[in-house]
Amino acid sequence: MTQPTAATILRELIRFDTTNPPGNERACIDYLEGLLRNAGIESSILAKDSQRPNLVARLPGRGEAPGLLLFGHVDVVTTAHQQWTVPPFEGRMQDGCIWGRGALDMKAGIAMMMSAMLRAASDNCQPAGDIVFVAVSDEEAGGSLGAKYLVETHSALFKDVHYALGEFGGFPLYIGDTPVYMIQTGEKQPCWLEATIRGPGGHGARPMRGGSMARLGHVLSTLNRRRLPIHITSVTRRMVHAMAKALPLHKRALFRLLLNPRWTDHILGLLGDTGRNLEPLFRNTVNATLVRGGEKPNVIPSEIVVGLDARLLPGFTPQDLFAELEDLLGEALELEVLLFDEGKTDTDMNLFPLLADILAKAHPGSHQVPYLLPGSSDARHFDALGIQTYGFIPMNLPAGFNFFETIHAADERIPIDSVQFGADAMYQVIIRYAEQV
Repeated sequence: MTQPTAATILRELIRFDTTNPPGNERACIDYLEGLLRNAGIESSILAKDSQRPNLVARLPGRGEAPGLLLFGHVDVVTTAHQQWTVPPFEGRMQDGCIWGRGALDMKAGIAMMMSAMLRAASDNCQPAGDIVFVAVSDEEAGGSLGAKYLVETHSALFKDVHYALGEFGGFPLYIGDTPVYMIQTGEKQPCWLEATIRGPGGHGARPMRGGSMARLGHVLSTLNRRRLPIHITSVTRRMVHAMAKALPLHKRALFRLLLNPRWTDHILGLLGDTGRNLEPLFRNTVNATLVRGGEKPNVIPSEIVVGLDARLLPGFTPQDLFAELEDLLGEALELEVLLFDEGKTDTDMNLFPLLADILAKAHPGSHQVPYLLPGSSDARHFDALGIQTYGFIPMNLPAGFNFFETIHAADERIPIDSVQFGADAMYQVIIRYAEQV
């Protein structure tokens, strides 16, 4: 039976509206399960919520290496209040790209993994270790029905797994004309907060100075104008030294000034788009995302609640962030931690050389560097089982294609060539796995 291409799989996946909330990932998971069944790959569906299940499949290996996990999520973020030029759930092919919500995050990654699994089965490939493929629900809302549920309830499925590939990494940033592929070896810690801002309330006709609205304005304008302090982590230090090697000799010393906190922001500014993409790797970040306050136009609120999305560097705690915010704002906010998933600070780099070599051969002239993901993923749940995740969704994106500005945005898309590039690279991982583990 002819196997569908990775691009075909991606288009079908996009056509399932798995916006979370509410998710409704069942039909999408059933489609993937059908592909595996037709290829003779055994799989099972496990669910805390029957309409929001998870798929687990295993390609048996020779038992010569630990298991390798390939995982990703099929839920996507909302398209509400965005101005799309194409229907977001059509899976349209246009201008050399596949368009739609999830094209980058992360149905393309699922399509690459699925294509590689189907190809390996068709070729009667028996890898050195078992390849475990997992497609989960609910990642965009924290993973309680997906990866977290599997880890807490079905951990035996992963007892032999030491390494995993998931989102996000394997895409290039460009330094001049040189493509530098970022392979994620760690990620920042998600820390969602609510700040309660209080002040005198009263009638809207009465002049008010220094109330909750004024305090809110101070907080938001300060977060917009000023930045939290620079910190140099071990993974970012490795990344900068590796990226410097991709530069001409006379530029290397200048680039390494990124590691000097007195110069970091200046050098980031000189790097343009690349610098803006790298900035979150050097500091904790906080963005205001939600505001709740007020009941009527003529009543001054005495309380406003602001939702804050903070992302902390490895090793930092919410209390560290509170201190940094107090220094930045000149006042202590009344803060409540809604979610904090503590990440690990150590990294097993044993699989990195293989992944780097696969990308180097697939894209001659490119460089590969370790990378700290500015956001977070389901990797943090698998961390609890001692599994080292690498962000590795290979995409040979062209210069000028800004990954970070396209993900979660209107007109999300991926070049068609990048989908097949990723599927081929993922297949190479399967057949070459254990060369360096």
